[in-house]
Amino acid sequence: MLTTEKKEFWFVVGSQHLYGGKALAEVKAHAQTITDALNESGILPYPLVLQDLAVSADKITSIMKEVNYRNEVAGVITWMHTFSPAKMWIRGTKLLQKPLLHLATQFNESIPWATIDMDFMNLNQSAHGDREYGFINARLKKQNKVVVGYWERPEVRQQIAQWMDVAVAYNESFNIKVARFGDNMRNVGVTEGDKVEAQIQFGWTVDYFGIGDLVQYINEVTDEEIDALFAEYEGQYEFFYGTYSREDWEKSVKVQASYEIAIKRFLDDGGYTAFTTNFEDLYGMKQLPGLAVQRLMAQGYGFAGEGDWKTAALDRLLKVMSHNQSTGFMEDYTYELAAGQESILQSHMLEVDPSLASNKPKIVVSPLGIGDREDPARLVFDGKAGDGVVVSMADFGTNYKLLINEVSAFEPTVPAPNLPVARVLWEVKPNFQDGVKAWLENGGGHHTVVSLNLTTDQIITYAKLVGLEYVVIK
Repeated sequence: MLTTEKKEFWFVVGSQHLYGGKALAEVKAHAQTITDALNESGILPYPLVLQDLAVSADKITSIMKEVNYRNEVAGVITWMHTFSPAKMWIRGTKLLQKPLLHLATQFNESIPWATIDMDFMNLNQSAHGDREYGFINARLKKQNKVVVGYWERPEVRQQIAQWMDVAVAYNESFNIKVARFGDNMRNVGVTEGDKVEAQIQFGWTVDYFGIGDLVQYINEVTDEEIDALFAEYEGQYEFFYGTYSREDWEKSVKVQASYEIAIKRFLDDGGYTAFTTNFEDLYGMKQLPGLAVQRLMAQGYGFAGEGDWKTAALDRLLKVMSHNQSTGFMEDYTYELAAGQESILQSHMLEVDPSLASNKPKIVVSPLGIGDREDPARLVFDGKAGDGVVVSMADFGTNYKLLINEVSAFEPTVPAPNLPVARVLWEVKPNFQDGVKAWLENGGGHHTVVSLNLTTDQIITYAKLVGLEYVVIK
């Protein structure tokens, strides 16, 4: 699995010196209790680390500078235990270059009416502090996330966890490097885009390589390496020989094994976390990479076909956000228009992500009607069921735009014995007619990334962090 660096989040608690040392000691104790409870809950995907109390402009500024400097810190969660004058936060918040979550909570769940006095009111005035702090973030146009609710409730912790995943993906976005093996498919519009603007806005680096650069890596793969990987295939997948002799079938599969080894080695040598291929650009190669690509996607590498580097980078981004669970590159292929059964068949020529598989994939060798090469091997399976979100990145010349559609995937019930590729089926929301119409009117592309593990809210949170225009269809 292609992983990211270990990450953590800093917990910064707002207060001030006005209430005295005893009160601040109690604030720190409460903050430590919340920190420990959240870390021990098993819900947060990354650890939370409590910092010194934010009681002055100098302290806040120092903390935020340190956050920016330390690569392992993915973001900041703030909590206003008491009233914390917002002018103290201006400099530090303006300097902060990583995601920010404002946790609007309170140490005590209920008001102790029998004992409440002004000391308690001054110590536990999160409602007061939240509004002062919220105002300054809004005025600074910080695009911070706000989570509201009692800190012990599972739904509050789950919202924090989902935001953490977005924050880590945001940081990782600036490390995404896409290797383009060949150029874009000729005459296709949606795969084009401004690479310089993508690097400025999203942090994505996109580099072109001639096919000969990859072929050199392929030629260096040894038979021993291929045989070892083929043995790994035997333990993970069903083998379907079809009309091929076993010898010819294995020969085709081993070509893909050599591609997997070579592409992975090429990517790792160059620090690339995503890549594209193009069936029109295969000089020196025997097959279009199929099984090889699927295997690499399963390991966490982003991918898109036909040179679509935007979708490849987006795929890697959402894989980080979803921990590579049920998330992958997809393409709209065919409508089901029977009344009451309207849906869309999603697939690709070869490269459907096995993280979406509901059953054990089988390796199939079959002709490919385009590319003018040998019959390539690929994994064939049915997609799993679940509610999710599908996204498409488009370059409109003046700006990038993200199309977001909520979908409900379902497992196929009718066999497709002559379909030699994996298939994923879903219904679009709010309904087929309105969902498809809105997608088309807003310029949504046929290349997408789907995730059955992420939410629309998470995608919107990322879009706001990078100033990306978005349209939600649900």
